[in-house]
Amino acid sequence: MNSYMAEPAIFLVDTLFSLYILAVVIRFLLQWSGGDFYNPIAQMLIKLTHPPLKFLRRFVPPAGKIDTSAIVLAMGLQMTADFAILFLKGVFVGIGALVIISFTQLISLLINVFIFAIFAQALLSWFNPGAFSAATSVLYSLSEPVLNVCRRMVPDLGGIDLSPLAALIMLQLAKMLLLPPLHELAGFIG
Repeated sequence: MNSYMAEPAIFLVDTLFSLYILAVVIRFLLQWSGGDFYNPIAQMLIKLTHPPLKFLRRFVPPAGKIDTSAIVLAMGLQMTADFAILFLKGVFVGIGALVIISFTQLISLLINVFIFAIFAQALLSWFNPGAFSAATSVLYSLSEPVLNVCRRMVPDLGGIDLSPLAALIMLQLAKMLLLPPLHELAGFIG
């Protein structure tokens, strides 16, 4: 495929797959964290992701509180998107490298969801404290598991909660420490 047509095709594949994978990942995280599934945003995510997850749940049982079918779906979609994008670029990699590349991108997405949720929740608490909406409920459900861990490590400073800052630093460090070795491993295998 020539470059003129490849770039729009890559953009379209990347955008559509990324949005759907994001919906699957957020649904997974809401389920894992015990989020409110009567929330309108959660209901939208359920309707978007239910058909393939219903099919996968026949073959992939949950592992306790972890919805393994959502993980399998996200990984399968990410591998399909990565394969399609690499194919459109004219690059071919082995299945091992493709699995590692896709896994790395899912880990990056997961960390980015936590970073965005914590940052957005912190901003909302400054500008509109105590307000309730569907979005703030989802942000709270996504960020509280990470913030609770940080609250146990960061001392109370008399009403100032520094756990969002600590969580953002930890998540950024996790990206810096986890992702480069995985990229290197994918390059070594592929």
